[in-house]
This record gives sequence, structure tokens and C-alpha cells, in this order.
Amino acid sequence: MKTPHIAGKEPIISEMNPGEYYWCACGLSKKQPFCDGSHIDSGYGPVKLILTKKKKIAWCVCKHTKKPPFCDATHITLHPYKKIK
Repeated sequence: MKTPHIAGKEPIISEMNPGEYYWCACGLSKKQPFCDGSHIDSGYGPVKLILTKKKKIAWCVCKHTKKPPFCDATHITLHPYKKIK
């Protein structure tokens, strides 16, 4: 897989409790935004995030962010989601 699968066109925003999380980087997980092991043989692996306090997270679901696992609004530039003026 050369590029990750676009699992969604907008971030998933969640209030997260302290703990260890594994963000899906391949876009194939059925439990977005988290890894379910679907990445096997995709060339991608999950991104580990450890939170020490409760925090609101905008999880990237387009999988093309430059700041994994956080949304950086890259989804706006991706075809077929690009805005038409």
C-alpha cells in the first residue's frame, strides 16, 4: 500500500482519558481512529499516544496529516474532498 486509505473526510473529536492509545495510520481499521490490526502487510503500523491527563483530541481520519495522530486539516486538500469554489 503506497498511501494510507482515507477512512473519513473529517477528524473524530473526542474527550480522552489518561492512558495509552494506538492510532490507526493505514486507514483500514474498522474501529477508527484506533488500530484494530488491519494494517498487517500494509506497510503501516499504529502510532502510540500516551496521555497523562484528560484531553480533547482531534484525531486524523484522512491519514494524511503531517502531525500524526492529530488532525492538521490536510483532509481539506485531498481529492475527492477538495472544496470546489
